[in-house]
Amino acid sequence: MTDTCKPKTRVAVLISGSGTNMASLIAAGQAADAPYEVVVVISNVADVAGLEKARAAGVEALTVEHKPFGKDREAHERAINALLVERDVEVIALAGYMRLLTPWLVQKWAGRMLNIHPSLLPLYPGLNTHARAIEAGDAEAGCTVHVVTEGVDEGPVLGQARVPILPGDTPDALAERVKAAEHTLYPQALAAFVTHRRAA
Repeated sequence: MTDTCKPKTRVAVLISGSGTNMASLIAAGQAADAPYEVVVVISNVADVAGLEKARAAGVEALTVEHKPFGKDREAHERAINALLVERDVEVIALAGYMRLLTPWLVQKWAGRMLNIHPSLLPLYPGLNTHARAIEAGDAEAGCTVHVVTEGVDEGPVLGQARVPILPGDTPDALAERVKAAEHTLYPQALAAFVTHRRAA
C-alpha cells in the first residue's frame, strides 16, 4: 500500500531521443497509488520525439541544448540543475540521456539519480551491449536499473530483468526485446526506490 497521505516524489526525466522509457515512467507515475510522479522532462536535443510524448501526457517538456555550451559540460548541467531546483525535483531518472555526466552533477544528485542500462551489469558497461553479448555467446541479456555514480554504469544495482538470447539473434532484434523488458523494470525499480526513500 502506498502512503497516500504523503505527496508523490517529484521526478525529472532526462532524455536525448524517442523517450520510450520516459513514457513508461510517466504512465506508471500517473497511477493514483504511484509513489512518484514525473513533473518535468528535459532533453539536451531539440525537437526529439520524447518531448512530444511528454507534452501529450500532460508533462512539462523542456530543451537545454548542449551545443551552445561547447565543451563546458558543467555549465550545461548547471543550466539543467537550475530548472530542476525551480521545480522542486527530488529524484532524477536518466532515460536514454546520451551525455557523460560531470562529477559536479553526479555529486549534486548523489543517491538521487537513477539510470537504466541495456545489459546485465557489471557485464558490458558502455555502448554496443547487445552485439557484445551475442559475440560472447551469452545465453541471456537484459537490463539493469542502477544508482548513478561517477564511474560509468558502476553504481549500486536496484533491479534487473533477464531476456534470453535466441539462436540467430541480431543486435537489433535483441534490443527490441530488451527494450520491452526495460519498460516494465524501470517504473518498478523507480517506485521501489522512492518508496524506500520516503520510509527512511
